[in-house]
Amino acid sequence: MPVTIRDVKVICTAPEGINLLVVRVDTSEPGLYGLGCGTFAYRHLAVKLVVEEYLKPLLVGRDAESIEELWQLMNQNGYWRNGPIENNAIAGVDMALWDIKGKLAKMPLYQLFGGKVREAVAVYRHADGNNLDELCANIQKYVDLGVKTIRVQCGGYGGGGYSHAPVGTPANAPDGVYLDSRKYISQTVKMIEGVRERFGDTIGIVHDVHERIAPPDAVRLAKALEPFNLTFLEDPVQLEQTEYIKRIRECSSIPIAEGELFNNPYEWRNLIQERLIDYIRVHITQIGGITPARKLQLFAEQYGVRTAWHGPGDMSPLAHAANIHIDIAARNFGVQEWSGIEPPNFVIQELRANHGALLDVFPGLPEYKDGYVYPNDKPGLGVDIDEEEAKKYPCRNDVTTWTQTRNYDGSLVTP
Repeated sequence: MPVTIRDVKVICTAPEGINLLVVRVDTSEPGLYGLGCGTFAYRHLAVKLVVEEYLKPLLVGRDAESIEELWQLMNQNGYWRNGPIENNAIAGVDMALWDIKGKLAKMPLYQLFGGKVREAVAVYRHADGNNLDELCANIQKYVDLGVKTIRVQCGGYGGGGYSHAPVGTPANAPDGVYLDSRKYISQTVKMIEGVRERFGDTIGIVHDVHERIAPPDAVRLAKALEPFNLTFLEDPVQLEQTEYIKRIRECSSIPIAEGELFNNPYEWRNLIQERLIDYIRVHITQIGGITPARKLQLFAEQYGVRTAWHGPGDMSPLAHAANIHIDIAARNFGVQEWSGIEPPNFVIQELRANHGALLDVFPGLPEYKDGYVYPNDKPGLGVDIDEEEAKKYPCRNDVTTWTQTRNYDGSLVTP
């Protein structure tokens, strides 16, 4: 008899103040369930509704092991495809089905993907600071922990936070995150030059443009950063302007990572086929979960493009674990963003103090050690959820401010 889907439910929790959404799929096999991440932190209630009102009635009673069939069914059932709300809803179910598959096989997921091709996954961490000295002090903390690649920023993405319109903007300009592109480019080049002077070539450096400048400015920035041997420049152009990457390629040898906002295979297909990017940088729940992420990883491998999956704080530990399982079995793995979710036995106790609530809600995280993350060998994803603990940290439905990014004339720019 097949193992069938008995129930699908959504668990929303925010143990670190960031909305996280978990999908639990229960089966006809007593005690057998799977967990998946469907986090879209800024539209979590919309994802919850899609899972509960549309996917659950579609899935209950179907074979839980038919992952490919069910992914295609969920993707096609709403007729219109490849939007972030539906993709995240599908991802939560898809990841839970893979978790079930691993538990049935009594294997960690990486074994189902062909087994290890490396023992651990190299990660990079994010260091910020209000000035170069503060930034370098934060970099040093990670270097002391064994991290070998650091993403560097000064004063947040683009150089500022949400505030009233600054001096130099038009009268009555709205509040927002204001960005002066010329100042940002100049300061970024000086910042990275300063980091190289302090640390030499002992660390890999990543910088995230976050799509916040016009494409011609991205070309200029890439040319200016070429001497500093970056690991990659992240998301230099907007999702809608990726054709400009050809211009960057013509002017600079700097490696490029793109794709944090990708939803649709057409957004990455030509970039990979034409070798216009060096790292594919998708958020795996944003593209629909493990099933499409594995296909993308294998597709990119054929063209020498490496993976650098998105791994921020606004995804649950289940999705972080999914990243690690794919990475450990991928020949074209590059580097993995890691947002600091070290397990309880991690030696730096201040990190345990900073992330204790998250670790209480999600037991079973992969282990960080000396710049690498090691998967655990529990069946499936290897991460569970304590639903009673999760209830202690309800989600909030506030207006998102950090995405209200503006030019100095007050007009909106992509965040």
